[in-house]
Amino acid sequence: MNALAATSRNFKKAAKLLGLDSKLERSLLIPFREIKVECTIPKDDGSLASFVGFRVQHDNARGPMKGGIRYHPEVDPDEVNALAQLMTWKTAVANIPYGGAKGGIGCAPGELSLSELERLTRVFTQKIHDLIGIHTDVPAPDMGTNPQTMAWILDEYSKFHGYSPAVVTGKPVDLGGSLGRDAATGRGVLFATQALLAEYGKSISDQRFVIQGFGNVGSWAAILISEAGGKVVAISDASGAVKNSSGLDIEKLHKYSIENRGVKGFSGGDLADPNSLLTEDCDVLIPAALGGVINRENANDIRAKFIIEAANHPTDPEADEILSKKGVIILPDIFANSGGVTVSYFEWVQNIQGFMWDEEKVNSELRTYILKGFKDVKDMCKTHDCDLRMGAFTLGVNRVARATVLRGWEA
Repeated sequence: MNALAATSRNFKKAAKLLGLDSKLERSLLIPFREIKVECTIPKDDGSLASFVGFRVQHDNARGPMKGGIRYHPEVDPDEVNALAQLMTWKTAVANIPYGGAKGGIGCAPGELSLSELERLTRVFTQKIHDLIGIHTDVPAPDMGTNPQTMAWILDEYSKFHGYSPAVVTGKPVDLGGSLGRDAATGRGVLFATQALLAEYGKSISDQRFVIQGFGNVGSWAAILISEAGGKVVAISDASGAVKNSSGLDIEKLHKYSIENRGVKGFSGGDLADPNSLLTEDCDVLIPAALGGVINRENANDIRAKFIIEAANHPTDPEADEILSKKGVIILPDIFANSGGVTVSYFEWVQNIQGFMWDEEKVNSELRTYILKGFKDVKDMCKTHDCDLRMGAFTLGVNRVARATVLRGWEA
């Protein structure tokens, strides 16, 4: 099932549980604005190349729209639409004053030079600068983009609107980025996992973890979990997979993966099949890579007792049903990976105030937001007698629906 169909299905289930008016339900589902722009740039060899850029602004009932920009060959309107909608519910679950948006350019960033990427980013910004803004729509990095991309967007946007550090988050610290932002999604995953395990009388230190994906989110989650005493027994990335039943040395593995562009060949563990990593024996499985990796083909073989969705939409609805019959507890993406957008909000707040926080304050505020979010999700589970995914969806959808009605959407 594609991401848009799955997200809409979860939304409709939540709307039914909440008893939403059908006109309001339809209004919440339709994006506020969809933008498609053509970006032509001169390449280093003098030839011209054209790319298509997208920005879907889903909902702004609770505040400026917020969401990443991804550079990936498979960026398409359906996926961007689904992720924009997910951001609306995610920011509402985290209870930060934002709506949802998502964007991207269909390109292979690895095949473009740094100067070509800069030109592409600047042209894209020129095409959308009057549709984004500090109080309108605040982009952030995503797959294939990074703090440098945000620095270019900030610079290009500021040419039109004056110096505006709050127009993007996930910037380099030297340009007003927040301390702690780099590790924020992974740290949020740690706090969310601790909260979930505590419900079952368990702690990080008595669990075995398998992590699929060793990019920014997966590597920080692995580092922080192992620092908290958790045993990470298997990890995979695009290069391959490695496992060690007595626990991988995450610090050494992280250093190795940076030097060798992947975990493949790491001597502190055995070679593993990346395709069967999700079904390795463990207590907690953390998918932290692409969407749709847990599906009806492999759901029956999953041996983990808990799944923490660090990636966006890693579990298909069909797999959801199979896993819930098996008694697997899934902490859904719209709560589990909200640490990144929460610290993005802190960055935006710091930029608007012109007053920066130290890292300890950022991490402590993040912990407060995640623990409060977990309690709110659990309360909705009790109210609607549902699992954690529907608890999170009903929480997010209810907050957006209430804001929409209070603003007077029918006028």
